[in-house]
Amino acid sequence: MDFSLCFFLLLSLFFTPSSSTPPSSIFEGSSLSVDRPNDVLISLNGVFTSGFHSIGDNAFIFAIWFTKSFGPTIVWTANRDQPVNGKGSKLLLQKGGKLILTDAGESPLWTAAAATPTSTSAQLSLHDTGNLILSTSSNTSHILWQSFDSPTNTLLPHQLLTRYTTLISSRSGTNHSSGFYKLFFDNNNVLSLLYTGPEVSSIYWPDPWLRIWDQGRTSYNSSNTAVLDSSGHFISSDNLKFSSADFGLGPQRRLTLDIDGNLRLYSLDETTGNWTVTWQATSDPCKVHGVCGPNGICSYESGAGTGRGCFCVPGYRIKNSSDWSYGCELDPSYLSGDAQTTDFVSLSFMEFYGYEYNVTMGQTLESCKKICLESAICKGFLFKYEDGASHSCYAKSQLLNGKTSPNLRATLYVKLNVSQKEKNGFIPSVQQIQLKCLRKNPIVLDRIYKTKSGSKFLEYLAWFACGVGLLEMCVFTLCFFVFRTPKDSGPETRGYFLAATTFKKFSYAELKKATRGFNKEIGRGGYGVVYKGTLLDNRVAAIKRLNDAKEGEAEFLAEVSTIGRLNHMNLIEMWGYCVEGKHRLLVSEFMEHGSLADNLNSNTLDSEKRYSIAVGIAKGLSYLHEECLEWVLHCDIKPQNILLDANYQPKVADFGLYKLLNRGEGSNLSFSKMRGTSGYMAPEWVFNHPITSKVDVYSYGIVVFEMITGRSPAGVQPTTDGGGLETWVRNKKQGAPNSNAWIEEIIDPTLRGGYEMGRMETLVRVAMQCVEDDKDARPTMRKVVEMLLWNEDRLI
Repeated sequence: MDFSLCFFLLLSLFFTPSSSTPPSSIFEGSSLSVDRPNDVLISLNGVFTSGFHSIGDNAFIFAIWFTKSFGPTIVWTANRDQPVNGKGSKLLLQKGGKLILTDAGESPLWTAAAATPTSTSAQLSLHDTGNLILSTSSNTSHILWQSFDSPTNTLLPHQLLTRYTTLISSRSGTNHSSGFYKLFFDNNNVLSLLYTGPEVSSIYWPDPWLRIWDQGRTSYNSSNTAVLDSSGHFISSDNLKFSSADFGLGPQRRLTLDIDGNLRLYSLDETTGNWTVTWQATSDPCKVHGVCGPNGICSYESGAGTGRGCFCVPGYRIKNSSDWSYGCELDPSYLSGDAQTTDFVSLSFMEFYGYEYNVTMGQTLESCKKICLESAICKGFLFKYEDGASHSCYAKSQLLNGKTSPNLRATLYVKLNVSQKEKNGFIPSVQQIQLKCLRKNPIVLDRIYKTKSGSKFLEYLAWFACGVGLLEMCVFTLCFFVFRTPKDSGPETRGYFLAATTFKKFSYAELKKATRGFNKEIGRGGYGVVYKGTLLDNRVAAIKRLNDAKEGEAEFLAEVSTIGRLNHMNLIEMWGYCVEGKHRLLVSEFMEHGSLADNLNSNTLDSEKRYSIAVGIAKGLSYLHEECLEWVLHCDIKPQNILLDANYQPKVADFGLYKLLNRGEGSNLSFSKMRGTSGYMAPEWVFNHPITSKVDVYSYGIVVFEMITGRSPAGVQPTTDGGGLETWVRNKKQGAPNSNAWIEEIIDPTLRGGYEMGRMETLVRVAMQCVEDDKDARPTMRKVVEMLLWNEDRLI
């Protein structure tokens, strides 16, 4: 009996299930694969995770990130400028202590190895400091390689910055490739921030116009080292010292060179997963060089809440409407030519740093103009008031690093070629640059996965497919030219071919027949009435008759073609349009389960579906916003405009219609009247503040609150301070600051006892950030998606 007991005990030891917790180390012969999402290393304290991180379609980087931050905060990448495929790529630890990153099984894309191969076995470990260390297994203090020696854009506590290492900013919030800004020790042994643009480079911190010792720095050092400690104190060998605002042991911290060129120290609040800025190199973002590019001027009003903006110097126009850093180029109408003369256009309260070819003191305006006129390289000059009631002339060969502020006592004079008739009193227009978001395709790597056999067959198959595709294109083109009628050359056909081939023009009679005389109404809103109809190909469609469509046919077709090209799984698919006389109609797919509003009061939406719906809405809005300023604003996010398909997946409807029906009302920052539905509208509408994509973020937050509570904003009694649903939720939270009991109080009664608290906490936290009164405190929709997906992955 004793023998049997021992036998079963031994058997249980051998067959005990392994822990599901990812390891902190791998050993020789082991690898981490992009094909297995759970192939990660997690530090023993659980603070850091290392593994493959998706940055686009079929594009991954091997990275280290904070595990507990709300959304992955990446602090190091091995291959930031060369992403690998999402199939077959691995990080492999070979014998001799060689660490290689392969792209789809091909030759190594990135390698880390010891200076001399080790004869003992090696291991790769993610330490509690966030340092990924390759060491010998027998002696872990014998470091062969470590990530701390090759930082990307972030410095962690106890990670040394030396003369051999630099921090380089990322290109954007989602593009982790190398950007334009660098933190390094310069040739004077001073820790500096450098702008390295496509054409020029310049140091902008510490202030280059001041002497180093006047700023508390010294160049008399040779160690060239800097370090941040766990308490939030930073010290550099050039005598730079600073501490975080929350100085002391406790929070996790990171020093990051951000995409806008500013160096910031962040502290993590682990209860919310949010980062707080506790120190920054400059409080004026316009001091950063290159932010508005050549011939651009940076403006910043800290109290106005509008943030940093750019505009061109007079006579110039924006070069790339999707990226400020490209700056402005000379308007062709001001190029030199016959019957033209050179004159100057002025702009007050300016500053342009650098690129003076001539600086003279005590000048008059006329003498300064003469200096510039006599030089072919002069682009303009700054006429600057100096102490002592005199002026100085700064003649510029290039107009770079421009900024404006009421405190600046200089006037910019731009040299332009203008016609004689324009010379007297001529003032070119100066307009604020509004970024437009071009449709960005996800990163798709053009690589071929090789197999061990059958490669010739696949090659022949690929050639055959190309041949068939080419034949189909020829047949389509032939049919178009042979069978088209003279009427096809009109604007209708041009609009048709602007859109996708599945996006077509319907006749009014065809849609009237499909809806049986528009007798089955399924929805009504501010933009028009929606009817259910059956098309000739038996597809069930939702057909919207638009109200007050006052634009001409060509303008309508231009806007409709834009809507038709928008394609996302969480946006309603547009099938076509009708434009005949005064009739303007849009045809889209029909959603079986109607709107989110129709389902909120039923028992069909459990907590899991509501969370999935929140993620889907965020993805659709993120696609529309595309991280740029106001490219496609919805302006009326509410449950009635969120439709649910057969699987209860959400699709945003009525996107793009505010612009379609209100052409000529100015840019997105200026509206002649408020847009949206009461209860879902952001404070910007009421107080006549600039309208940005953050109005959609606010409305989204209200919709999420409605899904959590089951309460409509219209059905909530106003609070004593006049607030609505969001204020009611905040008051509930303030009544129980140290527990989550208040969350249970606000949850829809139909969900109680049948929900996962972690998901609900996440939804509440995200919604509360989205409905902040200050639009700058609200996250972008892309950030919302990251926060929701990160939490979902954590729960899984």
